[in-house]
Amino acid sequence: MNERKREYYYRKAKAEKFRSRASYKLLQAVRKYKFIKPGYVVVDLGAAPGGWTQAARQLVEDSGFVLAVDLKPITAFDASNVLTIIGDVSDPKTIKSILEFLPHSADAVISDVSPNVSGVWELDHGRQIDLASQSLRIATQILRPGGNFFVKVFQGSTTNRFVNEARDHFNFVKLVKPKASRLKSAELYLLGMGFRQKINPS
Repeated sequence: MNERKREYYYRKAKAEKFRSRASYKLLQAVRKYKFIKPGYVVVDLGAAPGGWTQAARQLVEDSGFVLAVDLKPITAFDASNVLTIIGDVSDPKTIKSILEFLPHSADAVISDVSPNVSGVWELDHGRQIDLASQSLRIATQILRPGGNFFVKVFQGSTTNRFVNEARDHFNFVKLVKPKASRLKSAELYLLGMGFRQKINPS
């Protein structure tokens, strides 16, 4: 059943010319929670090969803008409102690079960034949560007040701690598992909506 499901989305992605079956995870989550809308400025972290970027471009339509960020170069898109840049989510300089290309503060930050999986579960979980935390750090610097955040996490011993960290910044926080995710996978997505921008005391 799991393999049939995986194969179904793989074939569907090929037929609909998405670069990755992961596109459907984002589309399914947005369909339910409406955290990306037409006209939005969206930043896609860990974007290669570009499946989420394509889905986000579809969701923001012609009036929006999508900035795709990854360590690796991403094949360019045939759309004037999509831009790709090279950046490391763990490098503080990446925030400055992102802000240089945005027309205004982001309405949504999405992150499907993943570590190179070692097969040692606690190690992989720790690395994934660290990348999610780095993505959250970027989101808090580039989101507009009321903006939204969607990031991959792995279920494990520190997931709840990360959820609580996200609750410090968003009015609504929920763990989501789209239908396109494999049932047996520990992969989840954290959704944060209604960003509360903290004002630094002078």
